[in-house]
Amino acid sequence: MLVKDVMRTDVITVSPFTSLRDAIALMREKNLQSIVVDKKDKHDAYGMLTYTTVLQEIVADDGDIDLLNVYDVYAKPALTVSKELNIKVVAKMMVNQKYKRLLVTESNELIGIISMTDIVDTIFDMVDAGNT
Repeated sequence: MLVKDVMRTDVITVSPFTSLRDAIALMREKNLQSIVVDKKDKHDAYGMLTYTTVLQEIVADDGDIDLLNVYDVYAKPALTVSKELNIKVVAKMMVNQKYKRLLVTESNELIGIISMTDIVDTIFDMVDAGNT
């Protein structure tokens, strides 16, 4: 099974210049634990804003949510994989590197996202299909 068989293509993105408050509001509205941060230009890298990075900045480092933009706190570059990569390789990478989600790109353009949950759900679906 390949990444393209499991990945989600309905990826929501924000600009790095979005206020942190607005990005968090969007994450809450869409029930997301992370959001992809767009590239600044076509030769740039995508980034990722997660609950962990928000908590680190706001709670642990006493940051002021009203004075911060996404570019102040997001992780960049986000780790990316090819849609043609075997899902076993991706799962091993996620476990070894402690990543919960990876961006899927083609020619440096975002085409999807894959998370540990997506992989586990696929495994559960395969187990369920085997029991019927």
